[in-house]
Amino acid sequence: MNNNLPCIILVEPQLSENVGMVARAMKNCGLKELRLVNPRENHLSNKALSASSNSEEVLQNARVFSSTIDAISDLQYVLATTARHRDQTKRVFNADLGAEIVAKKISSNIKCGYMFGPERTGLRNEDVCLADAIINIPLNPEHCSLNLSQAVLLVSYEFYKTQHKTTENKFVTNHTTIADKEKVLLFCNHIENKLEQFANYKDEQKKEKLIINLRNIFTRSELTEQELNTLYGIINYLSKSL
Repeated sequence: MNNNLPCIILVEPQLSENVGMVARAMKNCGLKELRLVNPRENHLSNKALSASSNSEEVLQNARVFSSTIDAISDLQYVLATTARHRDQTKRVFNADLGAEIVAKKISSNIKCGYMFGPERTGLRNEDVCLADAIINIPLNPEHCSLNLSQAVLLVSYEFYKTQHKTTENKFVTNHTTIADKEKVLLFCNHIENKLEQFANYKDEQKKEKLIINLRNIFTRSELTEQELNTLYGIINYLSKSL
């Protein structure tokens, strides 16, 4: 991850435990710098430290400012998060597009920050007007309010994804491997042989369709060798019980 990371700015946060949960969300996503503007409660209280869940260093290194202007004065690009229309002429991005823009800017050594407002009211217009653009997270219009730490986590995670290209889909086989087609088809043949004793299986039309359906079931399932061994055991046990 780039060493030049965006900072998180909380304007007048109300509850210390929420600040602690923000620190946890930040650490989840690799962000380190937390700035607080006139926090109502002590961000190093036991409640905050407990809520941070082993993210104490984020709280301990947090900087406290007396005004939003002071908190952003050394930054070159600031995004304000808000769910409400502010009647201000601003670019509005969703969280993932905002993250892409921030990632490009920090790659050019531009110092960036995400700004969040108090839990109860969100950012004031006087704070929003200081930002370059707005981040809006489109949610259910009937209930789009987010807890402060949830909002920070969503925005931070979108940025995290720009720095870590993780595999979106993987198949975990643990201590076994996916069986090759030869083994799968041998298993199908094993079942087909067991079915020879049933009357319906001797009808050639029904038999052909049954074999095709049977092989479709097992060839599309990415069976592992361990699973095949388990199925062999089940089929053999049932055969002895008949």
